[in-house]
Amino acid sequence: MSNISELDLQNLRHLCGGYDITHCKLQEYAKEAQDPQIKQFFQKGAQSAADNKQQLMKFLQ
Repeated sequence: MSNISELDLQNLRHLCGGYDITHCKLQEYAKEAQDPQIKQFFQKGAQSAADNKQQLMKFLQ
């Protein structure tokens, strides 16, 4: 991996935090949803946010 600047590191941290918040919120929405399709929609969104965060974290290894 090439060196990343401090600004890039801050941006990664900001994006990871945003995905983490999105993941948590969508999980809560899915938990509260009564309609199975709506529940699945929120679950897929939560998983996508978690996957995106994991992809970004690879830049920090």
